[in-house]
Amino acid sequence: MQITRHPNNPIVVPGGYDWRKVTVFNPAVIIDNDKFYMIERTAESLTPCKNFLGLLESEDGVNFTHVKDEPIVTPDMLGFPYGSVQDPRLVKIDGTFYLNYALRPCAMSYYPTGAGVPARSIPEYPDGWGEQEGHWLTRSSILKSQNLLDWEFVSDTTPLDINDRDNILFPEKINGKFVLLRRPEEYVGEQYGTEKAAMWITYSEDLIHWEEPKLLIKGENPEWESRKIGGSTPPIKTDKGWLVLYHGVDEEIVYRVGAVLLDLENPEKVIARTRHFIMEPEAYYEKFGFQIPNVIFPTGNVVKDGLLYIYYGVTDTAIALATVPLDDLVEYILNEPAQ
Repeated sequence: MQITRHPNNPIVVPGGYDWRKVTVFNPAVIIDNDKFYMIERTAESLTPCKNFLGLLESEDGVNFTHVKDEPIVTPDMLGFPYGSVQDPRLVKIDGTFYLNYALRPCAMSYYPTGAGVPARSIPEYPDGWGEQEGHWLTRSSILKSQNLLDWEFVSDTTPLDINDRDNILFPEKINGKFVLLRRPEEYVGEQYGTEKAAMWITYSEDLIHWEEPKLLIKGENPEWESRKIGGSTPPIKTDKGWLVLYHGVDEEIVYRVGAVLLDLENPEKVIARTRHFIMEPEAYYEKFGFQIPNVIFPTGNVVKDGLLYIYYGVTDTAIALATVPLDDLVEYILNEPAQ
């Protein structure tokens, strides 16, 4: 599958403001009124690694500038002054912007090792923060906005006693219900039908009360998704089904990208899925960075003039862009050749 990396990669890098001086990565992206908007995940320190969300805009989807010189979402705004807000995904439904995000009530400290996952430690926080086990679990939630600047809390989409991230809303209701992808890390074992963390799907009529999730897809390709898989980008509606990019992680902690097509009317039904990854770390900025090597992590995608723009975090350090004709990718998923 020929996916083209942009020659200006990485297109968004750290710096400029204190709250983004160390890292920027894993962005949400949307096109609204013919303009590209990006919500970036940032950090001003790795010890602790407290993350914020900033807003950028672009006319061409490549050259982004900040809309504000301050974050638009901080852990403090959400009631967690020592927390970390992470991995936004963005859709617009019936005129309202909805932002999925992951939040850890207390931020950990990270120490890059240059090989695999960074070493971690737990900082000491005042006023009882960090003393409860739940302070170190990752929950997922939804915010809403009319202007991308001012955000209102809607709901937690996951139980607060488990780690659950990669929550992603579909960009429209299906059969009158909101649809959400999840990745509950504790839903593993015979009773859950999967031996590794997998992708699940759930429904809601009001974004607040969610049905019990159903297992959607699990790791079936051990050479590149043996450790876990999870949803990456908001679904793109095509005439052949909902296109969803997902990430797979192998035993060496290398992050690669796969793709799946889900039925338009019944998204629990998998129409087709890539057996082989469609992207893996190749360029230097995908292999080496401040935090974790060998990471391609898409969190935003949009379509313009038939071209799919894939925005992805690289090594938890910067943001890159790749493009592919949407129809070509869909046909590849449906008719993937043996390799």
